[in-house]
Amino acid sequence: MAWYRIRHFWLFICLAAVSTGPPIPAEAQSAPSRACVVLLHGLARTSRSMAKMADALEQAGYYSVNMSYPSRTATIEQSAMQVIPEAIRQCDAAQCGPVHFVTHSMGAILLRQFLSNEKIDRLGRVVMISPPNQGSEAAEALKTRWYYRKFNGPAGQQLGTGPDGIAARLGAVDYPTGVITGNMHSFFDGWLARIIPGEDDGKVSVERAKVAGMRDFLVLPYSHPFIMAREETISQTQHFLVHGHFRTPSIEPE
Repeated sequence: MAWYRIRHFWLFICLAAVSTGPPIPAEAQSAPSRACVVLLHGLARTSRSMAKMADALEQAGYYSVNMSYPSRTATIEQSAMQVIPEAIRQCDAAQCGPVHFVTHSMGAILLRQFLSNEKIDRLGRVVMISPPNQGSEAAEALKTRWYYRKFNGPAGQQLGTGPDGIAARLGAVDYPTGVITGNMHSFFDGWLARIIPGEDDGKVSVERAKVAGMRDFLVLPYSHPFIMAREETISQTQHFLVHGHFRTPSIEPE
């Protein structure tokens, strides 16, 4: 019987060695299920304009990829094919799960242009902030001015509301999308607000921010240049990424 006891003793030792091996790092355990959020800024801006949103998303547990792209020197098509595949590669390298998008202004048009021709595996939810989904009245009014053309480049010419604008050929969204837009304008956009019909944020009317197929739509009392950095916008963005819809706004007086 001694050999029998020795055999079971060594079997116990081997099993204990297997079960008490080096622990799997927490990062490795959570990486495959951690969602990635790609952030795309607007025309004539950089990733710095989305930094507050990116930081908040990181604190909420997301892996954020805050991209810059040459919005003033490239067409929308060129920027879309340059920045979005690179962002997805970064999400893949981090072994993320779903890939969400949060965009400001023209960033939404980049994403819609890309998805009109390409597919994103594991595409999650999309929040578009102040998007010119049906074109921008401001861009339409200014596109022939030399200073607008010089400062905003070829992409600025594509954002009009007419049939030659890129929005006219982009169809409905078929992925879960929430749109947040503003109905206040900044002081320096007052003259543009006067030529935009109805409520607007100084660059885009509330009606033209909408897109067919969107899941939810929210209007907040903010202006176009700063809406993406407002606490309520950030909170509503996080809510949509989790639940697929916005909540009732809770905005304290400014």
